[in-house]
Amino acid sequence: MDFISSRNVPPPAGHYSQAVRHAGLVFVSGMLPITAIGEKIRGSMAEQTRQVLQNIEAVLRAAESSVEQVIKVTVYVSDIKYWDEVNSVYAEFFGAHRPARAVVPTRDLHFGLGVEMDVVAACNENPQP
Repeated sequence: MDFISSRNVPPPAGHYSQAVRHAGLVFVSGMLPITAIGEKIRGSMAEQTRQVLQNIEAVLRAAESSVEQVIKVTVYVSDIKYWDEVNSVYAEFFGAHRPARAVVPTRDLHFGLGVEMDVVAACNENPQP
């Protein structure tokens, strides 16, 4: 089991890893729309969603995986009324790749942000040292 981190996303704010790689899979922790320097993106849901997906992509790269290897996504959205905006950016990001997905409407996300996602992806079983 390997604990993965990327300098291109904010460091964990608690007792967890950005991702864990094990048995050919990488489990990416929930990513919020926060930049590597800690700026919280409070713009539109489209802007927030783009930042979340950029963070996920950075962690996947650090784990020697990619967006095309994502198997499952869980999307937490602060209000389902934003779903169309989130889904539009999500569809653009993933393109023809269609991982399994769950959408969880929730009231409050950390820092009052609007969207959070976690993913499971396939990865290189023999990562480079």
